Amino acid sequence: MQRRDSVAIRGERAAAAKVWRIGWIWPGGRATGNSTEVAGFRQGLKELGYIEGQNIIVEYRFGEGQRDRTRDFVAELVRLQPDVLVALGDITVRTVKSATTTIPVVSMTGDPVGGGLVASLARPGGNVTGVSMMHGEEGLAGKRVELLKDALPSARVIGLVFYPGNPTTARSLAQAEEVAARLGLVMHALPVGEDDELAAVISSVARQGVDAVEIEPVAPFTTHPQEAGELLLKHKVPAVSELRGIVQSGGLLSYGPNLFDATRRLAYFVDRILKGAKPTDLPVEQASRLELVVNMKTAAALGLRIPLSILDRADEVIE
Repeated sequence: MQRRDSVAIRGERAAAAKVWRIGWIWPGGRATGNSTEVAGFRQGLKELGYIEGQNIIVEYRFGEGQRDRTRDFVAELVRLQPDVLVALGDITVRTVKSATTTIPVVSMTGDPVGGGLVASLARPGGNVTGVSMMHGEEGLAGKRVELLKDALPSARVIGLVFYPGNPTTARSLAQAEEVAARLGLVMHALPVGEDDELAAVISSVARQGVDAVEIEPVAPFTTHPQEAGELLLKHKVPAVSELRGIVQSGGLLSYGPNLFDATRRLAYFVDRILKGAKPTDLPVEQASRLELVVNMKTAAALGLRIPLSILDRADEVIE
């Protein structure tokens, strides 16, 4: 009995002394890592007892808005053979899946089932699990169209700004068009293929007779939220997005899952996997906490009066 207890104690000490290695890849952000995405994840790790540089090492890779760097970063991290890979964005996760079927992947995506990244939310299958930002079966694209109509009752034409290479684009566009038709609105599709097309598309909105736009939460908008917000304000385009960064820099409204909470939750999945769980047995969770942010400085610059019905619901009002 004595010997068995000693062996068990030594085993526990060895496990406690292990330094885990995590790979992190996000096509946006900056190499400084000073972002909401990173802050949420680090907070989650801390709460679970992980201290970077002591019992866990995170290899961060940031695309800084350059989409073509993702494949190189994925290949680099796979060669390092980390205990877990954390991947943000549908396209990033798709690239990771094509590079490895053995390294566990914790993901933050839009519609992982529709994008073919997991078999189902309850039973992901394969090596991918994590958090979906879709929030419910219907998604949020239609709800953001409703918000725009509430904020701009006189609007007749709404534009959906999106990246056509994203696998979930078709579903978001269909949802937005369905709600727009029900509200008597005309929906224009405004694709942005590359980062350098962003300015041209936003500057063309008024010329196309579009009253306001919804911006999908995918690259290049996730990688350039400040630039997108500034362009919207410069060209006086009312906009709603899931991305809080856009409304903070000039967009009118943001509505969607709380990014800090979502990335903080990724740490839970990492912890479960490090303790022996398999991704296929960890159901994908849908982000549950939604937040509405209103930029009143932008509203004033656009000459808009935001209805009290929206302000009363807002989680944050930027004055």
